[in-house]
Formats: sequence, structure tokens, C-alpha cells
Amino acid sequence: MMFMGDFSYESRPVRVVFRPGAAVTATPAEVEHLGLRRVLVVCGSRGEAVARAVADALGDSCAGLHAEARMHVPVEDADRAVAVAREAGADGVVAVGGGSSIGLGKAIALRTGLPLIAVPSTYSGSEMTPVWGLTEGGAKRTGRDPRVQPRSVVYDPELTLSLPVPLTVTSGVNALAHAVEALYAPDTSPLIALMAEDGVRATAEALPLLAVDPGDLEARSRALYGAWLCGTCLGATTMGLHHKLCHVLGGTFGLPHAETHTVVLPYALAYNAPAAPDALTALGRALDADDPPGALWELAGRLDAPRSLAELGLRETDLAQAAVQVAGQPYANPRPVTAEGVREVLQAAYEGRRP
Repeated sequence: MMFMGDFSYESRPVRVVFRPGAAVTATPAEVEHLGLRRVLVVCGSRGEAVARAVADALGDSCAGLHAEARMHVPVEDADRAVAVAREAGADGVVAVGGGSSIGLGKAIALRTGLPLIAVPSTYSGSEMTPVWGLTEGGAKRTGRDPRVQPRSVVYDPELTLSLPVPLTVTSGVNALAHAVEALYAPDTSPLIALMAEDGVRATAEALPLLAVDPGDLEARSRALYGAWLCGTCLGATTMGLHHKLCHVLGGTFGLPHAETHTVVLPYALAYNAPAAPDALTALGRALDADDPPGALWELAGRLDAPRSLAELGLRETDLAQAAVQVAGQPYANPRPVTAEGVREVLQAAYEGRRP
């Protein structure tokens, strides 16, 4: 690996607990560790049973359960959740579930300054970042703020055992996307490169095992470890073309989050490959492949994941509008972003052809 001698790295204050059964056994201790007395538990409808078990374990420390998290965090949902937290007199928030639940917890933290504890049940990686996102008027806004960084993260591989195989796969590839972009981000560093490469390796090794045996707790643990590393990489670096594409496709066109990341990743990487040789080398090692974009596309196919935007419901007539939106947003990327270039990426992703 080439050593990069000019970089900066900021370590963010987050406490991590990682063990099977930790959601119920460790979350109350983390609440106590932060000195909290009345926490609001937030989740989505799919994960309400698990969140209720966490709420029950919190006992008198639980100020209520708010099970209204939705994908892409509509701003009206955030407004309602903030009101619920204030009415309950909450002094903290515990978000249980995937990226939507943690995103709603972050929205509350952003508006109120309340400390957040994350108990993730997917591989989204949002729990390790200071990144927030809100959707309003058909557009998704994102930003960074230290207030939304969870103070504690409780990783419990047992929570992911009930994750359906299709969501396991797309959530895992979503995690891979975080590490891929971190490898060629302008603010990457040797430490991030190490975490990104190991995160990609761990996740890519675990997903095929879970497609065969979803109950493999060791593979679940390895996938969650990979998601932790990949999420940490996302939290420490600047997002590029891949994430901007997914934010527009999700926020404006309503495409599902993890599935969109899964489809777009090989094509965004192929676009940036000529300008990111070191990232390609690291990914080649992690994936044991000479052609990382092709390897990621093939991995999705082996796992029966979606490989085209058409499968996700995007119309071909939407491609031009999406390209203009993505190209019109300033952001760092190793290769210059143009409307024509983005349109080519989107067209290939729409058709699902090998990158």
C-alpha cells in the first residue's frame, strides 16, 4: 500500500459495545453511562418488536416508544418526532433499527441537542457518522453536525438474524459503498484506507455465507463488523458521486435506499476508476479481483440482488432530470462530474449492463 504522508484524521467520541444479546443487556448500561434518566426509543414499524424489547429492558428510564421512522426521513416525520420527544420530557434518544430509525434519531438530536444511542439492526453504517439527511419537497438534504453523532453504539449480531436475505444483501452492499468512496475521498488517510479495505473484505466474505445460511451468527457478526468499519470510513471522509447519485434517486424519485446503493455502486466506481488507481488496487486486494467494478456487479448477481435502476421502478425518461440534479451539486470527486458523464452512468445503471 502506498503511504500517504499528507493527511489529517479526526477521531470522533463514540463508545462501541459489540456482542450477541447486547441490545437488551447493554443498552440500559449505556443509558446509565451517559447519565440519562428518560430516553425516547424510536424505530420503524418493521422493527417495533425488537425496539419494544429494548424499551422494556430500559424500564423506568424509557419515556416512550415512537415507531414512525420512514425511509429518507421526511421532514414532517422529523417535526412530529421532535414534538414527541419534547412532550415526553426526554433527555436522550435510543434509535433501534436500520438507517431510517437512526436517521430519525439523528433528526431529533439535530433539532434538540439530545444525546443519541444507536442500536443498529442492519448494515447501513449510519450509526458511525455525524451525517444527517432530511427529505422535503421531493429533495433530500444532507449535512454534517457533531450533535447527531451517536454517543454510544450497541452492536448486537443477534438483531440481524431476522433480517431477510434480500435486505441483508442490499444493506451489506450499501456498507461496501461507504468504504469504496472513502478510499478515493480527498480527506482519506492511511487509517481510513486500512479500515475501508478490511471492511470491504469482511462484508464481501460474509454476504455469500448469509445468502446460503441466514442464521449463521458468525457470518452475521462478521458482516456487522464490516459495516462498523465501512460506516466509520463514511463518517470520517467526504462523500462523492456515488452517494450524491443515491441521494437524488432516493429523495427525488423515491427509490429504495439500500437497493439503490447496490445498483449504482459498480457504475459509479467504474466512472471514477481512471482517476483513483490506489483505491482500485486496495479494492482488488479486498475482493480478490482484477476488476473491482465488475466484481461488485457479479457479487450482486450471485446474491440475487437488483442490478438495474429499471428493476427499482425508475423510468428512463427520469434519467436526464436526475443527471442535471446530480451534476448541479458541487462536491468532491476524483473525476470531474458533468451532466453528460452522469447521464452515461445512469443509463448504464438503468440498463443493468456489466460496467
